Amino acid sequence: MESDIVVAIGPQSSGIAHVISHVVNELHVPLLSFGATDPTLAYLQFPYFLRTTHSDYFQMYAIADVLDYYGWREVIAIFVDDDYGRNGISVLGDALAKKRAKISYKASFSPEDPESKINDLLVEVNLMESRVFVVHVNPDTGLNIFSVAKRLNMMSGGYVWIATDWLPSYLDSREAVDPSTMNLLQGVVALRRYTPDTNLKKRFISRWKNLKDKGSTGPGGFNSYALYAYDSVWLAAHALEVFLSEGGNLSFSNDPKLRDTNGTTLHLSLLRVFNGGQQLLQTLLRMNFCGLSGQIQFNQQRDLIHPAFDVLNIGGTGTHRIGYWSNYSHLSIVPPESLYTKPLNISSSSQHLYGVKWPGETSKVPRGWVFPNNGQPLRIAVPNRVGYKEFVSKDNSPQGVKGYCIDVFEAAINLLPYAVPHTYMLFGDGNRNPNYDEIVSLVAQNVSNLAGIA
Repeated sequence: MESDIVVAIGPQSSGIAHVISHVVNELHVPLLSFGATDPTLAYLQFPYFLRTTHSDYFQMYAIADVLDYYGWREVIAIFVDDDYGRNGISVLGDALAKKRAKISYKASFSPEDPESKINDLLVEVNLMESRVFVVHVNPDTGLNIFSVAKRLNMMSGGYVWIATDWLPSYLDSREAVDPSTMNLLQGVVALRRYTPDTNLKKRFISRWKNLKDKGSTGPGGFNSYALYAYDSVWLAAHALEVFLSEGGNLSFSNDPKLRDTNGTTLHLSLLRVFNGGQQLLQTLLRMNFCGLSGQIQFNQQRDLIHPAFDVLNIGGTGTHRIGYWSNYSHLSIVPPESLYTKPLNISSSSQHLYGVKWPGETSKVPRGWVFPNNGQPLRIAVPNRVGYKEFVSKDNSPQGVKGYCIDVFEAAINLLPYAVPHTYMLFGDGNRNPNYDEIVSLVAQNVSNLAGIA
């Protein structure tokens, strides 16, 4: 940054992007980031930050739609304890709340934590009710979670594992994934940033493979972030060309606020402000061209238009696409671009995904929960009435209550294919009828789980 910089491309991580964004704001240098997905990196705080990929805001809403599609109402979030992890999971909580679902437990860990800490974390969450886990971590630590989960028999039937796009990014960037690694991931559902299969993209992949066949060094594969990085370079080039053709001037000036203090080695006085920064930023925002990752065009919120994701199922030796998610049509089994010209329809009947092979080699959708080893029984509030005692009344039996309503409830619960520990809570003194509104309010107050009105 001591050189005269007019545009910066990067960084790959959200944590570093937070730091650099403060610098580019001061120097009026647009920052094109193809890898910083933290949703709190917003233009209101960082006006010179321009995200050239899609924010995790959209990914978390996609995950909420997947959870809602299968009818799961409580999930456990496993995430890395940094800006990227915390802020992404915070958005997931908001998205689930809109669907009357929730994160029942947030299990965080530090990137430096040893495998023993991850083991303790998974043992703890395995004692809880939910069997649906959303994993939002970094690629360098993420596989450790599945390795430990496999050892704890948590990759078997009845469990659900949903990974954010860190996992497909890791797999796609390798020419061939070790079979032992794939064995850890059987049945996992994951999201990957969607890039349309355009002729431009196909030609690029063909050229890339030809270079590899001729012995070129570098990674054998590339993920969606590589495509966004490629498009970021072209975005900067196109914008600079327009900027100069419209009379833009590459001039710099000193900032009196940037000065060295006694003993500093930062050389702040050498940093200069790009005078044309605001003009170049506005030029970048009105760019519109087709890149390898899709349409490069920004909306009024400075997000790339048409955020979309592949919904993948890992099985066998690779990944299988079971559908798509887009901000326009939500879940579908047809590419998102084929729906943009059609009338908006996000009704539940329009949401579709192909079948999934879940952990344990089963095609049956897991229930998503169990009665926890450390959990409480189902608590049912029933009125202790003065009259109509044939429907429900106090009893001296271990159950504590009896009556027609109790018999019907017990018969229904005995039809379930699993045991439901439950207990009855009498409400009222038996001398006068209790207030039914107060009984119902016990559910909202989490005093009881059900209100039995007779």
